[in-house]
Amino acid sequence: MHRITFLDASTIGSTPLDTLSQFGELKTYASTSNKETKEHLAETTIAITNKVIIDGEIIAASKNLKLICVAATGTNCVDLDAAREAGIPVCNVAGYSTAGVEQHTIGFLINLSTNMHRLVAEPARWAESPIFTRLDYPIIDLAGKTLGIVGLGTIGKSVAKVAQGLGMDVVALAREGSVECICPRLPREQFFSESDAISLHCPLTSETYGLINEETLGMMKASAFLINTGRGQLINEEDLAAALKNRTIAGAGLDVLCEEPPPADHVLLDPGIPNLIITPHTAWASTESRTRLIDGVAQNIEAFLNGEKRNLVN
Repeated sequence: MHRITFLDASTIGSTPLDTLSQFGELKTYASTSNKETKEHLAETTIAITNKVIIDGEIIAASKNLKLICVAATGTNCVDLDAAREAGIPVCNVAGYSTAGVEQHTIGFLINLSTNMHRLVAEPARWAESPIFTRLDYPIIDLAGKTLGIVGLGTIGKSVAKVAQGLGMDVVALAREGSVECICPRLPREQFFSESDAISLHCPLTSETYGLINEETLGMMKASAFLINTGRGQLINEEDLAAALKNRTIAGAGLDVLCEEPPPADHVLLDPGIPNLIITPHTAWASTESRTRLIDGVAQNIEAFLNGEKRNLVN
């Protein structure tokens, strides 16, 4: 019988795990610290992780491990080279959260353009306006504005279509080997300087690490917004904090940070930073998305047990 261990089951909340327990003895941990990972995987044959790091040392120590399932799309929590050398396949789940990330991205865009998040947070000031309507913060139309997208994968394309439905023009950042798809691709400087809002949907690679920095922020319009529902490390957070304080750009919406959870003194948690919305990595976490995620993990395990290859990343 296979021993299946979910190292951080709290990441999927109360989503039922019946589809996983059918494949063997299922052990779940709400969370697993770095010091506990070896112990929790000692007898495990199938490991499931969302955020817990499974590095080369852990893989070498896990003598019974046969399969690693990442309960997410990104696989940076697993040392893929070490797993490959050990002959342990690693699989992920793609596409389960497209709808949720799309609506979260558009939610950021709507809040930033209407300042809805600021207005609803100040009900005590409503009585100060004799006409009730408050115009303390700028409100703009998205129609006719340009949304720049970095990463035209499934989610990027989905966001592009919704933005076009709102009357926005959509462009994408050109990269080596890219081809035009549902919108024009612009070279780097033109992309940053012409976009009224920029949304990040690209994978984290050596080329995209720190893509948003003092230089690229300086290319953007003073009226532009930045949205990140991808990976925190796509942004130099010190540079973004400075750009928001200095009004280099008009606002930002972030669902991810470089360090999660962030320390109390994190640079972007400074209450003096204007027009910044941060959500705690919840763009992917709709009830429907979490159900699709667990179903995807179950399908990956079933395929492995049947000798089939499914969603392998190594």
